Amino acid sequence: MKKLLLLLVSLTVSATEQPNIILIMADDLGWGDTGFNGHEVIQTPHLDQMAAEGVKFNRFYSASSVCSPTRASVLTGRNPYRIGIPRANQGFLRPEEVTLPEVLKDAGYLTGHFGKWHLGTLTHAEKDGNRGGKGRLKDFNPPSSHGYDAAFVTESKVPTYDPMKRPLKFQEGSSLKLGWESLKEGEEFEFFGTHYWDINGDKVTDNLEGDDSRVIMDRVISFVDKSSDENKPFLSVVWFHTPHLPCVAGPEYHEMYKEHPIHFRNYAGCITAMDKQVGRLRRHLKSKELEENTMIWFCSDNGPEHKARPDNGSAGHFRGRKRDLYEGGVRVPGLMVWPAKVKSPKEVNLPCVTSDYLPTILDALKIEHPQPTFEIDGRSLMPLIEGDIKQRNKSIGLMFGGRIAWHRGPYKLISNNGGKQYKLYNIEDDPTEKNDISLSYPELVSELKKELREWHESVKSSFEGKEYGDESLLKSRLKWSSPLSVKKSN
Repeated sequence: MKKLLLLLVSLTVSATEQPNIILIMADDLGWGDTGFNGHEVIQTPHLDQMAAEGVKFNRFYSASSVCSPTRASVLTGRNPYRIGIPRANQGFLRPEEVTLPEVLKDAGYLTGHFGKWHLGTLTHAEKDGNRGGKGRLKDFNPPSSHGYDAAFVTESKVPTYDPMKRPLKFQEGSSLKLGWESLKEGEEFEFFGTHYWDINGDKVTDNLEGDDSRVIMDRVISFVDKSSDENKPFLSVVWFHTPHLPCVAGPEYHEMYKEHPIHFRNYAGCITAMDKQVGRLRRHLKSKELEENTMIWFCSDNGPEHKARPDNGSAGHFRGRKRDLYEGGVRVPGLMVWPAKVKSPKEVNLPCVTSDYLPTILDALKIEHPQPTFEIDGRSLMPLIEGDIKQRNKSIGLMFGGRIAWHRGPYKLISNNGGKQYKLYNIEDDPTEKNDISLSYPELVSELKKELREWHESVKSSFEGKEYGDESLLKSRLKWSSPLSVKKSN
């Protein structure tokens, strides 16, 4: 049935109207880690140019405060708890889920995924990355299972320079967790432990040296050329590893940031190197006369890391970091350029989320979701992009660990202890979340808590198989767990 519904999609889109679509995501990039959001040291001229030309989302959220769940939301338009991916390295993208590449492939698109995958293992022949192993089929879930024609992917993180290598000896100021200066000729190293894999499940062994963002972009550009040669529109999902630990920058970027300590040189350097590849991609699109009708999105999967060097990543003036549901953990850089539609720069101050990608793109292409009974947590942003909408007509629910939050308009209801106590903030008036106003608005708190619980029950129902039965849940051996599943709030 799923395949039949997807086949019907191909009849709905005229070839002359099909924009190319590129979804770029950084890894652990904080809201304040870019020039366009005010960082005074880290140089991101090409992202800054995107912000100056296109749509800048000032209140853009990742659907989770960690990696894998946010990525699942991008491809499905659904909250990651619905899908069974509540944390990084847990669960996988279930086969019954409808993904953006599946829908677009059946609408005539060439589809490719490049960089980090992190939605299941890529091999069962050996242990690779963070999980799996020989003969372990449980979490095996490569991009080829979800509508992709091409892939160049890792299961999880790699160093951001010479991605297959780590030194045997660490110099002063460097470590396996933080990063190190790029390896010099003759310096001894060992394999990092994570491979790149192609769409056929084969290990990639060539062109893996130097800046990891460049290594990824080489494949993206080849994919763009292939789609151009075949006269097909394309979807390219580009998930950089930068600046997830371990951060390693090339020599030119150590020179650029030489006044700073090694850990910051690596952090800032790998971000500027990634930015360079964004600029390279845009120039290439222009040279192929594809720039005008190519929609490029940019965001991060969550806020900045804090466990190793809290002075590295920046959440700007926001409270919290990665793993928090305070703004600094989930408010991330958000950009979109599409010259054919967006003729002048625009700033959007309404809340938006990574779950909005799928419904926005389907709306832009005039494609109906092939499974209308599926609960979609995102909403189309096309009315915001094309018009001047004053409010979002759909609230945003977020969960991670023992934390849960509900965004409705300017208000944010949040609990950090499994729903035992809640705080209420007016994010428009108090973006740094310093003033809990819950005692001043008890009726509003009760109303928002009711909405949150109703949404939570809907999410749980999806997880347990409401839309497609419980067979895949049994196969995945996952059990429902959420911030509200242990104790009810008062």
